[in-house]
Amino acid sequence: MADIDDLLRFLHRAPSPYHAVAEAAGRLQTAGFSEVHLDQPWAEGGNRYVRRGGALVAWSTAGQDPTTGFRIVGAHTDSPNLRLKPHPDTGLAGWRQLAVEVYGGALWNSWLDRDLGLSGRVAVRTPDRPRTELVLIDRPLARVPQLAIHLDRDVNGQGLKLNPQAHLTPVWGLGTSTDGDLTELISEEIGVDPDQVLGWDLMFHDVTPPTLLGRDRELIASGRLDNLLSCWAGVDALISAASTRSILPAVPVLCLFDHEEVGSTSSTGADGTLLATVLERMVMARGGSRDEFLRALASSVALSVDMAHAIHPNYPERHDPQHPVSVNAGPVIKVNTNQRYATDAQGRAMVAELARSAGVPHQEFVSRNDQPCGSTIGPTTAARLGITTVDIGVAQLSMHSARELCGAEDPRHLSVLLSTFLRS
Repeated sequence: MADIDDLLRFLHRAPSPYHAVAEAAGRLQTAGFSEVHLDQPWAEGGNRYVRRGGALVAWSTAGQDPTTGFRIVGAHTDSPNLRLKPHPDTGLAGWRQLAVEVYGGALWNSWLDRDLGLSGRVAVRTPDRPRTELVLIDRPLARVPQLAIHLDRDVNGQGLKLNPQAHLTPVWGLGTSTDGDLTELISEEIGVDPDQVLGWDLMFHDVTPPTLLGRDRELIASGRLDNLLSCWAGVDALISAASTRSILPAVPVLCLFDHEEVGSTSSTGADGTLLATVLERMVMARGGSRDEFLRALASSVALSVDMAHAIHPNYPERHDPQHPVSVNAGPVIKVNTNQRYATDAQGRAMVAELARSAGVPHQEFVSRNDQPCGSTIGPTTAARLGITTVDIGVAQLSMHSARELCGAEDPRHLSVLLSTFLRS
């Protein structure tokens, strides 16, 4: 269970995209990777990574020709949640509250009656220029209380109806709310004066730790499985691939994007230029040209790694009966002919063969024709780079809930498959 314990630690230490990047970077540094910066020259070869906000790109080069293709594993660090507004201090009826904005396609009801901590980053004034500080308040700080059934008698029969502006505002104390209360708390946490706090990207998280669940502890219950499980597996696979003594036939690359849950259009999202820029500079650092970079792309492949839907035992009618997906049955190849996933026949065959050679089981998922399909960074990556891209992931229940559920065997299956891919 050592691998699963390590995953649980990763999940616990990464309540925000910025903490996920910090945790990934720390693990890479321990494995011998060194950080480089986009505004500085890069040395030729070696194990490197670059960070930007909630995104990270890491790679390992060791003697490959500039035209050598890439094997790219892509995932995302963000999850749907409740994020603080710029002026959060509010309240009513003697309760002190914090105003939030819903981020991504969160299951609103899953955030009710949970003990919530706060995490993210804060911009701080310094004599030279503003800097950012990570913030983690991993204790019960706030709660979104649900309306009692006595005041909503039809809730069980007709369903819970929530207005995100009116009904998702957490309480965090009693009294009269004063502008600056939250700023004062944050300044105390990071050890600065309140007037040094210039802004933030802060979000709530359920403080219940990740855990194994079930009679035989064969399940994992945690927040942010979508998609930190994939980030963990990607980091593990890259470190494994980089430890290979021989020259790999392709350059292994890991890219952890931010903002997938809101469309990926940002400087740190998959629809930005970050990955393409880093890949080209990797080629140039090895003495290559623009033409050689384009030739390297022509022989490159990417895996878009995101979570997948397992058949829900209480709602089996919501799934395609010809494509059953179960937890602990191996990574899922995701297919959608309308290009919500990037997988094609060639990509399916490649992943199936990789799974077979790695001794890893695999499954295939497709949505019902009458059920809209979600999307991933896969189609965006394929379009941005013009390379073969396959969507895969681990099956789960409760996707986009504050607390999700998956199998305890699948994370290691995914890590082995990704490691095999990066070495191929």
